[in-house]
Amino acid sequence: MGAGSLPALAAPGGKKVTVITGSPHRRGTSFLLADEFIRGVREQGAEVFRFDSAFRRVTACSGCDRCGLGAAPCVYRDDMFELNPHLLESDLIVFCTPLYYYGFSAQLKLVIDRFYAINTQFHHGRRAVLLATAWNSQDWTFESLVSHYKTLCRYMDWEDAGMVLGYGCGTRSSIEASDYPKEAYELGQKVRIS
Repeated sequence: MGAGSLPALAAPGGKKVTVITGSPHRRGTSFLLADEFIRGVREQGAEVFRFDSAFRRVTACSGCDRCGLGAAPCVYRDDMFELNPHLLESDLIVFCTPLYYYGFSAQLKLVIDRFYAINTQFHHGRRAVLLATAWNSQDWTFESLVSHYKTLCRYMDWEDAGMVLGYGCGTRSSIEASDYPKEAYELGQKVRIS
């Protein structure tokens, strides 16, 4: 293998799911959605890798292009090197975030931006899920986030496999009193993963 080469990685397939969370609150509202989705998808026999980005070391992409869209490893040696093989082997990628100023949390956005280093290997053949929570309950609350998510799916040539959008869930007690955890669990039970 050459100096800048990447090792051969498995193609997506099997029942592998990667869940990426973006909340800095382990007992927060979006973590509950992630927990319930994972419980549901594991009942299907899926192998799940969870990456809690707020508690991991992820450097912001500097756009240096040293990776050449996946032709060489990223210059930043951080926890993305643990996550990337799971992403490449999964056929379902789950994004779980609290709504921060009408978009992904900064912690999750750092991870998404770093997809650049595996970009050419990461296109096509995958499905995606969005799990999100917000204090707000207006009908337009999730418009920007959903638009970004759908654009990401379109660019990556991934199929949207479903969303759970928790309106008016600013506290753990408010989401626990809602149907959103059950919806996340049921989505995990029924989503196609192979």
